[in-house]
Amino acid sequence: MTTQAPQQVPSHAPSARPSAWEVIKDYMMTTDHKKIGTLYILTSLIGFAIAGFLAVAIRIQLAVPDNTFLVGNTYNQVLTLHAALMIFFFLIPIGLFGFGNWFLPLQLGVRDVALPRVNTFAVWLFIFSLVLVITGLANGGAPGVGWTFYYPLSVDANQTGVAVLMVALTLNGIASLLGSANFAATIVNMRAPGMSLWKMPIFVWSIFATSILQLISLGGLTAAALVTFLELKLGLSMFNPGIGGVPVMFQQFFWFYSHPAVYVMLLPYLGIGAEIASTMARKPLFGYRVMVYSLLGIVLVSLLVWVHHMFAVGLPESWQIAFMIATLIVAVPTGVKIFNLIGTLYGGRIIMKTPTYWLVGFIFNFLIGGITGVALGMIPFDYQVTMSYFVVAHFHNVMMFGTAFLAMAGLYYWWPKMTGRFMDEKLGMWHFWLFMVGSWMTFLPQYILGLLGMPRRYYTYPAGNFAWTELNFISTLGALTLLAGGAVWFWNIYVTFKKPITASNNPWGGFTLEWTSASPPAAYNFAHEFPTTFPTERPLYDWEKNGDTLTPVDPKTIHLPQDSIWPFITAVGLLLMGYGLSFGWFTNYTPTGGLQPFFEATSGHVFASLVLYASFPVFLYGLFKWAGTREYAVPVAHHHLTKYDNGFMGMAWFIISEIGLFGVLIAGYVYLRVSGHAEPPALRPNVWLAALNTLILVSSSFVLHRAEQDNHHGKLTRFRLGLFITLLMGAAFMLFQIYEFSLFGAESDWKGNLWQACFFIIVGLHGLHIIIGGIGVALPYYQSMTGKMDKYNHGSITPASMYWHLVDVVWLLIVAIFYAW
Repeated sequence: MTTQAPQQVPSHAPSARPSAWEVIKDYMMTTDHKKIGTLYILTSLIGFAIAGFLAVAIRIQLAVPDNTFLVGNTYNQVLTLHAALMIFFFLIPIGLFGFGNWFLPLQLGVRDVALPRVNTFAVWLFIFSLVLVITGLANGGAPGVGWTFYYPLSVDANQTGVAVLMVALTLNGIASLLGSANFAATIVNMRAPGMSLWKMPIFVWSIFATSILQLISLGGLTAAALVTFLELKLGLSMFNPGIGGVPVMFQQFFWFYSHPAVYVMLLPYLGIGAEIASTMARKPLFGYRVMVYSLLGIVLVSLLVWVHHMFAVGLPESWQIAFMIATLIVAVPTGVKIFNLIGTLYGGRIIMKTPTYWLVGFIFNFLIGGITGVALGMIPFDYQVTMSYFVVAHFHNVMMFGTAFLAMAGLYYWWPKMTGRFMDEKLGMWHFWLFMVGSWMTFLPQYILGLLGMPRRYYTYPAGNFAWTELNFISTLGALTLLAGGAVWFWNIYVTFKKPITASNNPWGGFTLEWTSASPPAAYNFAHEFPTTFPTERPLYDWEKNGDTLTPVDPKTIHLPQDSIWPFITAVGLLLMGYGLSFGWFTNYTPTGGLQPFFEATSGHVFASLVLYASFPVFLYGLFKWAGTREYAVPVAHHHLTKYDNGFMGMAWFIISEIGLFGVLIAGYVYLRVSGHAEPPALRPNVWLAALNTLILVSSSFVLHRAEQDNHHGKLTRFRLGLFITLLMGAAFMLFQIYEFSLFGAESDWKGNLWQACFFIIVGLHGLHIIIGGIGVALPYYQSMTGKMDKYNHGSITPASMYWHLVDVVWLLIVAIFYAW
């Protein structure tokens, strides 16, 4: 039977159009998850457009032999920017954070995410990381090292733009981790009453699985970027073979995240595909629980396959075979998902609209890409094609005309809900077929070129090789066809916005909760309460069948988080800090020239360094003003499904990422130590100083815990005193640490000894976390001193306390591996 959602009449009364500045200001301050989702989607589409033009430039260069359109490092720069923008500024953010922000709260039946202002901060940090990449173009040019920025190419003195890419990826990663922790906290703590985990829509499950995967694995990329940055700025390295480092370890760090990143780029879209399949086939999902287990299975196994990117670098055969088997195993839950989609469509009364075409196109294209992935998982075959165009074709088969097809499907499917308007069907079909034909024209010849021996990453090739010229020319025609498809798509978006709002609440006849809101939804999402019975993951169908109805709510009684400019200002502080770290430094230091007088540096270096110093007050001012502004303008009792508040839940998930970062770095150090590469010097830091610092830090944890208990019991004076003492102990720890670093650095060659390099990298990173934790503890101290904490507003004491305890635990591990071992 066809089911319609209960109707909620949208209010589209004409009003004066806001000015451009009013719109910009609104988006700078907003805590509305839908507007934040829109910012992610718009930024991602800009990234997609720029990366698309760069891809066409690459294909024009390769259209004919011995071409000179893009040569040498210019080609490398274009290639690097194309890949980095497509991956980090289109495929990952639009699925996880664009659609995730828009539809996760709507599908859960709640009014916003768990931490709305953190959400605002995260989206602007993401946008500013893209701005930072673009500033690199005006400061020496883009990096020409490929999106993988392999060591030692990334620290070559002839390369420019690497530092800014490292900083931009780190800021992007922080935004991504905050967003992922926010989603996980929202799902665990804020579902509609009665909706159990097993009654959530499959799209919500896909966002949950992706967030967990992101939190666990992103530490690998962060560690790789951090160590590369420190070698550029300070000469500290874990990879430099000149001091006993292992260059291949860079690849271990990098691929520990960057293979799971393929699934970060896939899982949200599998959820989108499942939603479209169920709605358009008028059927429940085929194998809902199996789909959920497959999503979680992909998360688990995808963490165990990264070495298949490195089969040809000379790793032990036992490693290669183990990771080959894991690669074949991960194909199983991925294949199950495809059969789930086919099973959902099979036998249904399918509505053949544009989203359905994109879904069917995805199933076909992704199947071919997946099969070639299994082929690449076979070690002997991988040896033959690993540096050829076969890998380029496979990756684009999976990502561009696989996953990206579901990004298009999601936009066509949810566009009426997001804007109140339908995309034009005729233009949508032109878009689809141009992309379908263009994709195969572009990448099928590249499979054949790979098998014929054409290497990847080369900017030209000679005439005379069998079929190379013809296949490359066809591939370039395909890229131009894709460009035409992209133009039609953007024209469709433009034309759509010229139309009036005509979409009903539930234009496709969907079964999940977002279809009960107006199109587009009001700021408060729903002007009704839902029944508390959720028989299946398709509540609208179940309620209509059972005769359940929605209970209207007066919108005037709904309280939303108040907008705030301070998360934006805090993100601006980090943008300035990122600029300063990329193009300047705290001193005039170069790994080759050492320390020089500050004002003898280039004007660009001096300017960026001054920006770096100016960034700290901007960042801290924004952060403390943010902390001093209450989330709600009126006292509001919060709805939680667990006994923990949202701050606790968000920090609990975020801590996973910190464990991942330190885990990757410490695992690298332990390997270097056990394998005999990192031998400790005769003069090591004094154990008595480490013991004193341990006593201070562990004691501070007990003091902070006691202060938290005092706050629960209303003993505010003792609470403030406890926070103050904690801050003093943290400051004492840092002073001793700085003394130890200066002493150990002066009496040792910290650029020439691998053990010392590891010591300064890991212990120094921990010191940075002490500073971050200290700022975190200072925030609730400030909130308490200014009267911003009460029974409705708990401030940030709980997450600050959790973070401080984590930093203490990491210190105990550091003492064990650096001072005692």
